[in-house]
Amino acid sequence: MDNRRRRLLYRATHCGMKENDVLIGTFAKAVLADMDASVLGHFEALLEHSDNDLYNWITGREAAPQSARSDVLDMLIAFHAR
Repeated sequence: MDNRRRRLLYRATHCGMKENDVLIGTFAKAVLADMDASVLGHFEALLEHSDNDLYNWITGREAAPQSARSDVLDMLIAFHAR
């Protein structure tokens, strides 16, 4: 695993909220190796949002605003909907 993916995996498993560590971390462990550079950029941008917003969007408590929508967020939501 390259350094960029390694850093993203660490960030995904150390978000701040334990719930997000589990939600985002399990997703990252499953798909991070297969992401291309563009998708990695979207994942990095997604991790910049607040813990509460991410948790609410992933769990479906709130719809993500259009400015936060991305292919990665859709993948993350679908990953946990199964």
